[in-house]
Amino acid sequence: MKQLFLLSALAVLLAGCAQKSEKTMKQSFEQIFPQGEKLPEQFSAYFIGQAWLAPLTHDATLGCPIANVTFEPGCRNNWHSHSAGQILVVTAGRGYYQEKEKPARELRPGDIVEIPADAIHWHGAAPDSWFAHLAITVDSDNNRNTWLEPVDDEQYAAATAK
Repeated sequence: MKQLFLLSALAVLLAGCAQKSEKTMKQSFEQIFPQGEKLPEQFSAYFIGQAWLAPLTHDATLGCPIANVTFEPGCRNNWHSHSAGQILVVTAGRGYYQEKEKPARELRPGDIVEIPADAIHWHGAAPDSWFAHLAITVDSDNNRNTWLEPVDDEQYAAATAK
């Protein structure tokens, strides 16, 4: 009976630690904007790892949607381009941005990335850090994404090695 009680107590304790550990990991990445919801399936197909999306603006007549995008460690999107460009404002964590044929750029809070129209690029979290940025869509009526191949593990490792 005593052993059963101890095993039950241990199970409850371990379950509590597992929940706390998951909660601690989730809460340890503080950011000023909401994390949002997991990416819809139509977009998650273009990411390696998990990302979340929180639209921050809602007035479509302004023509400049802004969303908070959060990446778990190691998460990155595929190579892609925007026909009218994009602006990223880094708000939390550490990540990377890379244009095709150029070296990757490490990103930290406060960094701004001005992505030219049709520039093929990717962005995402460092292997060991959560990462969040505001994605600002310019000329939203005419701006189209073109999704390309994934950033494979070899490309990612080379880009994030320092």
